[in-house]
Amino acid sequence: MPRELDSRAGFHVAVLFAFVGQSIWGMALAQDQMPSIRKDVVYGHKDGMALTMDVFEPPSDRKGIGLMFMVSGGWVSTWMPPAQMSNFFKPLLDEGYTVIAVRHGSSPKYVIPEIVEDVRKALSHVNKEAKDWKIDASKIGVFGFSAGGHLSLMLGTTANDKKRGPRIAAVAAVFPPTDLAPYKTPGNPRMEQFPALKFDSKLNDEFSPLRQVSKVDAPTLLVHGDKDELVPISHSENIKEAFSKEQVPCELVVIKGAAHGFDAEGNQVMFEAMRDWFKKHLDDRQSSTDSDE
Repeated sequence: MPRELDSRAGFHVAVLFAFVGQSIWGMALAQDQMPSIRKDVVYGHKDGMALTMDVFEPPSDRKGIGLMFMVSGGWVSTWMPPAQMSNFFKPLLDEGYTVIAVRHGSSPKYVIPEIVEDVRKALSHVNKEAKDWKIDASKIGVFGFSAGGHLSLMLGTTANDKKRGPRIAAVAAVFPPTDLAPYKTPGNPRMEQFPALKFDSKLNDEFSPLRQVSKVDAPTLLVHGDKDELVPISHSENIKEAFSKEQVPCELVVIKGAAHGFDAEGNQVMFEAMRDWFKKHLDDRQSSTDSDE
């Protein structure tokens, strides 16, 4: 995989699926290792169209943990056959986690405020279906790359503000834009590259995770390359500092020499860090059911 990916989409999720699935975690999963997949689960509608997610349930040792994956590159949500995505999620499925791949309304038709509303609906749906999907509603995490990392952080920095409703227990965000204002300056070419940014600038802070950090936010892992020019590492450094001020657990893993996309070694470091982060903040956490007993 090239270290600098096509900036037209920020991060090509389909490329990552193919690359990580085969070069790191091995070839296709054996039949007895295949997860059970709930395909095209409808979590909402807009403009007469369905908003869908795929639910990957581990073949064994289910731990009652749900991880929402934001399928997003440049705030475009691509589709691919769910069976082809299984290898990509293998290290998480092997841990007994249920993975929910969430697709949102895509740019250029929809802009970031509308897209964020979609993933909030997705969280509400996962929370509603948690019991049937054998997920502990207090153990829902979220992860994503680039624009998907931004959406993950938007859930992680806003979902827990309410006293009631679905919550996020842990976040992993890979090279995420955390402050949208710099991309929306007059004449900035990113506005044309990423039409999802074309919304009212008065809302910049509301949809910038950096500006939404508070003490109730979910523990957050950040992974970033120190040579990233599309989304400079300062985005992760700045939000890490903000989390620290609010005493929110946060860790930044820096991939040396990497741009907006990692090689095989960087991808392995990234996945191992995510696995360990979710294990620490979800797997080892007492369930809401246990705490009520």
